[in-house]
Amino acid sequence: MLNNWLFKYIDNSQLVIFRIFFGLLCFLESVGAIATGWVTRVLVEPKFTFTFIGFEWLNIFQGPGMYAYYAFMGLFGICIMLGYKYKWSMFGFAVLWAGCYLMQKSSYNNHYYLLMLVSAIMVFLPANHDISIDAKQNPKLKTNAMPQWCRCVFILQLFIVYTYASVAKFYPDWLDTSFIELLMKGKAHYYLIGDLLQQKWVHYVLTYGGILFDGLIVPLLLFKPTRKWAFIISIGFHLFNSIVFQIGIFPYLALAFYLFFFEPKTVRSIFLKRRPFYEAGEIKFPKFRDAYVVLFSIYFMIQIALPLRHHFFQDDVLWTEEGHRLSWRMMLRAKRGSTIYTVVDKDSKERIIINQNDYLTKKQQRGAGTKPDVIWQFAQHLKTDFKSKGQDVAVYVQSKVSVNGKPFRDFIDSDVDIANTPWEPLKHSEWILPSKKE
Repeated sequence: MLNNWLFKYIDNSQLVIFRIFFGLLCFLESVGAIATGWVTRVLVEPKFTFTFIGFEWLNIFQGPGMYAYYAFMGLFGICIMLGYKYKWSMFGFAVLWAGCYLMQKSSYNNHYYLLMLVSAIMVFLPANHDISIDAKQNPKLKTNAMPQWCRCVFILQLFIVYTYASVAKFYPDWLDTSFIELLMKGKAHYYLIGDLLQQKWVHYVLTYGGILFDGLIVPLLLFKPTRKWAFIISIGFHLFNSIVFQIGIFPYLALAFYLFFFEPKTVRSIFLKRRPFYEAGEIKFPKFRDAYVVLFSIYFMIQIALPLRHHFFQDDVLWTEEGHRLSWRMMLRAKRGSTIYTVVDKDSKERIIINQNDYLTKKQQRGAGTKPDVIWQFAQHLKTDFKSKGQDVAVYVQSKVSVNGKPFRDFIDSDVDIANTPWEPLKHSEWILPSKKE
């Protein structure tokens, strides 16, 4: 029964229109990163980047060549939008975007992660079978139908994202509005709305509105009587996020996803009213049906499991960061750190206090003061740098961190040589001091 439902054919207007919006947003994200100087600040000016651990080899792309890298992504975005050489264009963008995501963590963003996942999913979808150059050049490709699973993957992905985002907000600093208040203090200079954002009642609206929106938006969109109102609320929610938090294309990508919640007939009547509507409801099983089912089953099991992994690490994820990434823990904490790196020559015992300005940008320094994996990576970088000068060194870190405006606490065990401590991704790092006193 489930297979029959998944492979029942429906009108493909939702996917076709989404492809057009998605390609445009990919283009805007890519060229916008160049135009705003983001590529310069994050991928050209730094002497090296903090990659995801295990992907250090991606540093070979760093430098002025990243302008061409992002320009190619913009070109792929245009090709996706037009439906030209769609499979290759979508694959090219997905690979390049994954590279961007993995090659730096100083500007980590859950929305970048979502874009990587959606790009990979889009490679497998028949999004170019209508309103595309591909369909015009190859009439055999043209169709106004698609299997129902093409719609379902987006709905399930969004349900996972929003549900985990809502659940993650159930912790004291969010529920008592202290984190939102701290976050809004950084927006006090905003023209017209800066003073409004400092009001306590606004903090309560944002705090509990955020929980309710994330937790209920997908069910409300799926339920026809509430769909229209949920969509209207979503427009306000995402425009607010776009203006206040300036998070690039994500608010508009989120709105584009909502195409999959409306009836195909509604979507076609708005965007493709002159084209015939498919309603035959055929059930067609593709040659590689079982492979598709297995692939997406594994994918969604991973998506459900990854955000839970921080529960298997010792201590609070807000403190240790272990299990924070890839978990839809969005805008949940503000951390400040004061960190001193000391290099000790193992032979001469000479001690050198590192001037972080010699190695890191200001933004990188914030990560190297508050995030254990970045601290570990910088210690490895210092070890490699001194080794190139003929010195075998140890690296010790004195660090104090404040989470959500609370008093600074000792963060890293200053007696541990971080540079010569192995990284164990599936195990708690014992050199991270406890978040609470025994």
